[in-house]
Amino acid sequence: MSDAPQDRNPMRAKPGSRGVFAGGPLQRLPAALKLSAALVIIVGTVLLPVDWIGCLAGEGLALMLAAVVSRIPFLILIRRLAMLLPFVFGVALAGMLNPGGGLDWRIIAAKSTLCLLTVILLSHTTPLGEVIRVLQRLRVPGLLVTTMALMHRYLFVLADEAGHMRRARASRTFTRGRRFAWSALATVLSRLFIRASERAERIYDAMCARGWK
Repeated sequence: MSDAPQDRNPMRAKPGSRGVFAGGPLQRLPAALKLSAALVIIVGTVLLPVDWIGCLAGEGLALMLAAVVSRIPFLILIRRLAMLLPFVFGVALAGMLNPGGGLDWRIIAAKSTLCLLTVILLSHTTPLGEVIRVLQRLRVPGLLVTTMALMHRYLFVLADEAGHMRRARASRTFTRGRRFAWSALATVLSRLFIRASERAERIYDAMCARGWK
């Protein structure tokens, strides 16, 4: 019998599915079914008449119930939504400034939030690898699928690189002023952009050397 400790945390993501929470019944459903359901919800939400407020409320409750069933912490959902709120505000602002004046910005914000919540639930219950395989079976252009896969892979690489740069900056800095913190953040972002461009060039050259087209 092996003495190695076993990971019994049901919330831990499986290898190769970073960001996906395990243990819920929705995670065990086929990826094609979840992707189809998400598309139907998003399209239906966009096409829903603005005066059907009860349907929007029911949809919101259904999505929250799906999050509970999926065993996704509400704090994670709130953080993800908070990161995407600027897009919601931008869409709502566009509705407010509409010359026709027939669009209610509150309904637009509610619809945008529900669509984003649907995407967040899909991303936390379905590994991107399964989504990519579904897209391949649907004959989605290969260039688009490859771009999605590479983007997902190297987002984590860039996040780790940004973490290393931030820790290196913090270990060499003793100033705690807010102004200096914003200046340091701008420096890290600019250097991260340069490093990302250089790494992209190296990766592209390596892929071309191996016959990728």
